[in-house]
Amino acid sequence: MLKGGEIDITQTPSEAEYIFDLLLLLNKQISSKFERCAGISASRLQLLCKLYQVEEISQTLLQKEIGIDGAAVTRHLKQLEATEMVTRRTKPEDNRVTLVSLTDYGRARIVIFKQERSQFVAQLLQSFDEIQRQQLADMLQVMNSHISNMD
Repeated sequence: MLKGGEIDITQTPSEAEYIFDLLLLLNKQISSKFERCAGISASRLQLLCKLYQVEEISQTLLQKEIGIDGAAVTRHLKQLEATEMVTRRTKPEDNRVTLVSLTDYGRARIVIFKQERSQFVAQLLQSFDEIQRQQLADMLQVMNSHISNMD
């Protein structure tokens, strides 16, 4: 530690910092490789999966349920709309509300995307046994809880 509470970034990272760096690297690699393998980003797939579960949903509610900021949801939906996987329309009774639904083409594509995701995850976790997978899931849930409580 330097004077005034500054951190010397030339020091070897602590074990916790090393784990954090590994998590950042893993996130970057998973996002990149998944999109290349599946042909769609994980965020877009998450949106499509939610839309697959409902007939139609407001864009605001979709954004809240997925946990992605509004601007990103709008961007994703515009691109999915351009590929004819989703449709958006204004709610007749309240033109401030945008309703989103999957097209028939989008419903057919989601099945393929989900298969690609299953294969990707299976390959990613192939060397873990059932106990290790459960331990990993438990640890990730704890970390997710910790990050949710940070403000």
